[in-house]
Amino acid sequence: MPISQKEVSRRSGVGHESIGGTLSGPLLQFDLASELAQLHRDESWLQTTGRSSKTLVKHPDLRIVLIAMKADTRMHEHTAAGRISVHSLEGHIRLHLPTQVVDLPAGHLLALDQCVPHDVEAAEDSAFLLTLSWPPQKKIVESKARGKKTNRQKRK
Repeated sequence: MPISQKEVSRRSGVGHESIGGTLSGPLLQFDLASELAQLHRDESWLQTTGRSSKTLVKHPDLRIVLIAMKADTRMHEHTAAGRISVHSLEGHIRLHLPTQVVDLPAGHLLALDQCVPHDVEAAEDSAFLLTLSWPPQKKIVESKARGKKTNRQKRK
């Protein structure tokens, strides 16, 4: 079935209405500059956390989230059950991993395997795309078990 022009969504900060109320259409298109401008106007950007985010794509096995962080702010350590990629769009972020710190200035991309503990620090006002993918449930359980074992070994 061909996709009509209405089904081809071009988001410009209007919200879900521009894509028919869904984040999981067969074809989604985004103007990232407009999306970032909207994030910088959001109330959450003005709060002390200095962070604002918007989920752009939401499928059962895939999420894409646009995140803006003010300089000198941090997302505390966490893990993702699936593999992730972090694509720095503006500014400069650092990911603190168990064994190293990875610098991601604008234009750089990092891919992380499942269940790798990390935190994110904004060295300056920054924006990045976070892409998360999920394996089948059985693989998530196996990865979490592997991650716990690895964390226990590091603490010894």
